[in-house]
Amino acid sequence: MEFGIQFFPDVGPAQKSAEIYWQECLHLTGLCDELGLTHVRTVEHYFHAYGGYSTNPLIFLAAASQRTQKARLITGAILPVFNHPLKVAGEIGMMDAISGGRLEVGFARAFLPHEFRRFGRSMDESRARFDEGMEQIRRLLEEEHVTMHGQFHSFEDVTSLPRPVQKPRPPFWIAASSTPASYEIAGRLGHWLMTIPRTPQQIGEWMGIYRDAWRKAGHPGQGRVMIAFHMFCAPTHEEAVAKAREHVNAYYHTLADAAADWGAGARSKDYPNHPQMIEGLRNTSFEKQVENGAAFVGSPDEVIEQITRFDKAVGGFEDASLQVNFNTIDARTAEASMRLFAEKVMPHIDKAAVNAAAG
Repeated sequence: MEFGIQFFPDVGPAQKSAEIYWQECLHLTGLCDELGLTHVRTVEHYFHAYGGYSTNPLIFLAAASQRTQKARLITGAILPVFNHPLKVAGEIGMMDAISGGRLEVGFARAFLPHEFRRFGRSMDESRARFDEGMEQIRRLLEEEHVTMHGQFHSFEDVTSLPRPVQKPRPPFWIAASSTPASYEIAGRLGHWLMTIPRTPQQIGEWMGIYRDAWRKAGHPGQGRVMIAFHMFCAPTHEEAVAKAREHVNAYYHTLADAAADWGAGARSKDYPNHPQMIEGLRNTSFEKQVENGAAFVGSPDEVIEQITRFDKAVGGFEDASLQVNFNTIDARTAEASMRLFAEKVMPHIDKAAVNAAAG
């Protein structure tokens, strides 16, 4: 298992300025090579404290690429529904050049009704726009003189510049959260999968759909799965809980507020499970997130046990993407947690997983 960090802002100007937030993120990014963290990731969202500081993940990743020489730079994720494929393809090529070929590109469908409303997009077009946009971006990166006539975007004889450093293009990830079909599509197309923890049993089932589709499509190996977690490690259980609890709870309160339209009656054929999913998140708590394995919080020994238990329950996964400065946790506090995690947890995970499997 590899560990990296992800930055998902869930603050607004009244809590922390964007300048301070991103400077702190760049400071923490600068620790990656020293601590053995293998990726840096951030999101695309708009207009709200939930993610709204990160309107273009490639901008931050370009800056992050200058703070680490080894870590992969991952969009988690670009939203084709709100972007023109010609623009995205060009930006991906530019970012791949700036980073020396370390970019990996995650794509997602978006899920917040307020973003669709403000961009003038229909949620019922979400799947169609995602499929078309991702395929157009793929071809623009892999081919020259591309002509495509789509439902939403068309272009003729386009050679996107800059050409990507990685051939035929940077690796693609697909984000999936609540629809089994999304897991199947990611596997069938041979793209890597990024997801969020629900219950370990549910994630394990959907990961099985992904890996089965991957193998049935004839792709080598079993794919690659990245799961996002809150992480806070402290010398004692009591200190970890005291410092993390309010920030985890605040994160989910911010998410619930951003997704309030689902509870107010928003519905879409492209999101059949989202009202129930958001209602579940609305009723969650720090304690439930730790219990379900969505948050790794505790002393080093406790965090080792939490990671090992979750990994075994879902049948194994490749990448843990850790939120380390969620809500208003400051850079100094997050750095102390990261250093303790790297020193006391990371060296023992593989050994603990082997022992757990043998037991």
